[in-house]
Amino acid sequence: MRMRKKKNLIPRMERCAACHVRDGFALRGRWRQELMPEAAALYLELGCGKGRFTAETARQNPDILFIAIEKVPDALVVAMERAVAMELKNVFFVVGDAALLPDYFAQDEVERIYINFCDPWPPKRQAKRRLTHRGFLETYRKVLRPGGQVHFKTDNQPLFEFSLLEFPEAGYDLSEVTRDLHGGGPQGVMTDYEAKFYAAGAPINRCVGTRRI
Repeated sequence: MRMRKKKNLIPRMERCAACHVRDGFALRGRWRQELMPEAAALYLELGCGKGRFTAETARQNPDILFIAIEKVPDALVVAMERAVAMELKNVFFVVGDAALLPDYFAQDEVERIYINFCDPWPPKRQAKRRLTHRGFLETYRKVLRPGGQVHFKTDNQPLFEFSLLEFPEAGYDLSEVTRDLHGGGPQGVMTDYEAKFYAAGAPINRCVGTRRI
């Protein structure tokens, strides 16, 4: 579903300037030094949407620097407003593209990547556009440190089964594989989208891919 254009988008984004990184390319290799020198690690979320997961995860981990990348400014502004309302100091937002990660981050600069409910691109001819296609996973390896992780959640079963094959081929060891994450009750921080599916009783798939050396 295409997101509606937000009224007063530019003024709203300007009011969130404290957590908005306008030029992510300029911080390549210096994210922690420039934004949070005391950070124990740098975590990245691809496609943060309206930011429920981003903001709450950052709140629970104040010693971690969180960078959220989202292609759609109309979604990003809602996420930024959430972070500002919660007075978070350890999360920053970038309008950007996952395909350009090596241009944003230096080798081994990132400890963890979150991918939550990305577009499944169901047609086979569109497989290379899936964020868990081996081409993207190999791109993530360029910024993840050895032993760094990709945490992936989806409600789309075909995409999940596809991803379980792609991770090992791209040099990741799989763990924490489940096809019903919340079967025994809520687990971890949910996205807005995920919360709706949980309320409807729909199963959520999750796995963790750890980068091999």
